Amino acid sequence: MSLLLVSDLTLRIAGRTLLDEASLSVEPGRKVGLIGRNGAGKSTLLGAVAGDTQPDGGTIRLAARARLGRVKQEAPSGSATLLETVLAGDTERTALLEEAEHATDGIRIAEIHERLAAIGADSAPARAATILSGLGFDAAAQARSVSEFSGGWRMRVALATALFLNPDLLLLDEPTNHLDLEATVWLESWLKRFSGAALIVSHDRGLLDSCVDAIAHLDRGKLTLYSGGYENFVRIRTEQALQQARMAEKVAAQRAHMQSFVDRFRAKATKARQAQARVKALEKLPVIESVVEDTPVRFDFPAPDELPPPVLTTDAVSIGYDGRAVLSDLSLRIDMEDRIALLGANGNGKSTLAKLLAGRLSPLSGTMFRNPKLRVGYFAQHQTEELVMSETPVDHMSRALPGALPPAVRSQLARFGLDAARAETRVSELSGGEKARLLLALATRDAPQMLILDEPTNHLDLDAKDALIRALAEFTGIVILISHDSHLVEMTADRLWLVADGRVTPFAGDMAEYRAWLTDRSRSERGGGEARAEAKGADRKEERRERAEARKALAPLRKKVQAAEALMVKLNNEQVVIEAKLADPDIYSAGRAADLTALTTRLAAVKREQEQAEEVWFALQEELEAAE
Repeated sequence: MSLLLVSDLTLRIAGRTLLDEASLSVEPGRKVGLIGRNGAGKSTLLGAVAGDTQPDGGTIRLAARARLGRVKQEAPSGSATLLETVLAGDTERTALLEEAEHATDGIRIAEIHERLAAIGADSAPARAATILSGLGFDAAAQARSVSEFSGGWRMRVALATALFLNPDLLLLDEPTNHLDLEATVWLESWLKRFSGAALIVSHDRGLLDSCVDAIAHLDRGKLTLYSGGYENFVRIRTEQALQQARMAEKVAAQRAHMQSFVDRFRAKATKARQAQARVKALEKLPVIESVVEDTPVRFDFPAPDELPPPVLTTDAVSIGYDGRAVLSDLSLRIDMEDRIALLGANGNGKSTLAKLLAGRLSPLSGTMFRNPKLRVGYFAQHQTEELVMSETPVDHMSRALPGALPPAVRSQLARFGLDAARAETRVSELSGGEKARLLLALATRDAPQMLILDEPTNHLDLDAKDALIRALAEFTGIVILISHDSHLVEMTADRLWLVADGRVTPFAGDMAEYRAWLTDRSRSERGGGEARAEAKGADRKEERRERAEARKALAPLRKKVQAAEALMVKLNNEQVVIEAKLADPDIYSAGRAADLTALTTRLAAVKREQEQAEEVWFALQEELEAAE
């Protein structure tokens, strides 16, 4: 039996068809990830399920008496406390409590209290407090009014309200966009325990792999359901694409063979009948759609000039605002090709540190060295507010590159997928992902040696995220990353810095160990208060200490593994570049013999170095696995 049944649904927005007779079924307790390109209609579909949009055709049926929960698009506001706001989200509980205060009929009073007991009204404050705590609000914050918080934090309150309702069907649209990594890890854990069904629009691969039972792919107006998480979806789609390509080649060969016969013998009387038979056979051959769905997404960071080490150092630096330190005693060093991810909850100072490294904030005390030739590309999501809505990307880039000719301006935009049509579109009409691409293009316009990316993927779809990961792998400069997307961190960073308690310290482990550390800490915080819990907390503290020592002991070996991986990536990228040059017909022209010889010689050397690097990596990986 379906909890939600979407049948032959057609949805149009401004005359454009987003869903064309699409169908989907969601059973009770099933969690489905809804994916597709930006603008495909995912959010519109959620709105239609919630009743905000009337279908142009087809039907949407929700099971009788099923409770629907969703995050409201507008952030909550007002003088009510965070806890009061979340509790008020359960309108049934609120109405029953209010009625109980004024009811005089004994039978009705009994019915009210029976229903309050059934929905767990007494435990509601504790449940609401637990959810708010998981999303980053401590007890003091929960007692403050909603109006005291910024828009991003208020959206967390909206998410907490939707989770608190414990509905039969939960609709979530990019739930991690306003979360830090710590809150994202908590949300994933909550969704795994959630007994209801969920339809989740997300571009977070970690969430899609760990929390959903199926993937609904919205493509060309149709919905296709795949069992398993995102990784399984990619595997199935890849296999389908290969099968489709082989079938297309087979049909194309048959078609060419038959057409050749028709062309040769159609005019000959003795062969006319056979030729006509071939024509009919040609008409019956299946039409295989193109395997390539859209133009591949590609980002391309300009190559920076090399700088000698150290590029940037700090010695006992303190930073903050209005004379009050947020972070203290910072003694850091950054060199070319460093890939560093900043970990820690929102509000701990990650963005403050990013501003220091970007040169947008001066130290309160201590000394700092910065190579005078260092150029920094700084991306922060809030910069979207600085864009001029009535202007085009060409207008913005022309102003950022004064004196640059139009081809150079458009070339920089094209590096991030802003083609001629998008480059001439007003910013107000661009999607969130296209605005993010514009910000990346602006941040890298002068080929910076250091890229500081503060939540760069909030509005990028999965293909664009993969394009960003590939571009960062090819980038030869420094990357400083702040992101709630653990997949992006795992694929990009080779060093982790923990920003917490007013300090910045290296984290000697990988993202899996960091997530485990967060889980241990969360359990420890929940278990405090009783003597037995304190004893367990002491045991866990000792376990964490032992794990920390183990991580520290293995850190040098892990760095060797990471260095070997980085070398393999570098060699692979060099091979791609060389092979691209060898594919250029101009390299074989007269006068280029020396260049051709150098390229073929280097290609052979690169392949040898790749084999050696792989052998080293395998040996180190086996040593690391044995040690672990």
